[in-house]
Amino acid sequence: MPASAGAAYVIQQPTELVDALLAQGWRVVGPRERNGAIVYEEIANGSELPRGRTDEQGPARYRLTDGDPDRWFDYVVGPQSWKKWLFPARQKLWSASRADDGFAVEEPEEVYPKTAFIGVRACEIAAIQVQDKVFDNGDFADTGYGMRRENTMIVAVQCARSADTCFCASMNTGPRAESGFDLALTELDGEFLLECGTAKGADVLAAVTMADAQPGHVEAASRVTAQAAESQSRKIAPGIASLLADNLEHPRWDDVADRCMSCANCTLACPTCFCTDVEDTNDLQGDNTERWRTWDSCFTLDFSYIHGGAVRRSTRSRYRQWMTHKLSSWHDQFGTSGCVGCGRCIAWCPVGIDITEEAAAIAAAPAEQEA
Repeated sequence: MPASAGAAYVIQQPTELVDALLAQGWRVVGPRERNGAIVYEEIANGSELPRGRTDEQGPARYRLTDGDPDRWFDYVVGPQSWKKWLFPARQKLWSASRADDGFAVEEPEEVYPKTAFIGVRACEIAAIQVQDKVFDNGDFADTGYGMRRENTMIVAVQCARSADTCFCASMNTGPRAESGFDLALTELDGEFLLECGTAKGADVLAAVTMADAQPGHVEAASRVTAQAAESQSRKIAPGIASLLADNLEHPRWDDVADRCMSCANCTLACPTCFCTDVEDTNDLQGDNTERWRTWDSCFTLDFSYIHGGAVRRSTRSRYRQWMTHKLSSWHDQFGTSGCVGCGRCIAWCPVGIDITEEAAAIAAAPAEQEA
């Protein structure tokens, strides 16, 4: 049947959708199990999806375990985000080679084939939209990011369960994505509700066996994501942006600094963090040089280094910078929070620092403001 944007259908399993994408020349990137975690890698067929797996997450804890063998997407987010594909961790900016009359500078031609992300969660769509604001901002737009984003199709998976670390419901970023996808899957009992968000998504469905969704399918899908939201125990305190801005000298910053290792795990796992460094390399003869952009973190001492030394020398100042930027001043820069409630920073912090707990502690005992 011809599909159309805005319509909903029912399919039996996601493998046929993966096959249809591959047959139409899409590179498919999706969840795979590697080294005991869910990662996002290129997949050659639908059977590579980690069916029958679920996860256990908590502060400083992540474990994949066996789940219902008939379920395809009962795990949630792992240590990686889609940022690794849209905003690579290491990217060559230019290279130069010595010539008779100086140096010849060459900008690399990036090859990024049309790529379908399958398994994108609601919080991750929100994170991609946050990075859209960061990298596509008028005069300072990142053309490489724009090209990759333009050539990407998003196949979302609506969450049927939440991990213990999830708090997307309090950030209004999930567990259900209302927009931002080309196609969206909701796993029901033995079948999937398939929502078509765009004409690009509809084009893929010509080769997929499906039936029109009935009202009962749509209602069941709504219940699935509603139950996932209700199961979340963590949340960000309301009004946190102004609370943090008004509590820059709160004693809680000292408490968290005593525990924080400044390891940068939270920023590297975060789907929205975008700090970078620039590295110049050259050969011993001085005939060739390259400039690379690499991921960095505001938790490293050298990140704030200027002439005379680092601006943020203490762990206290670096953690405060990260958290206040993420939850407060990001609103001033980009009109949105920099946090989407995915919980990665909680699970992958080696000492289990919980951003929701830190926010709640400041909200519970804010500093008194002068009249």
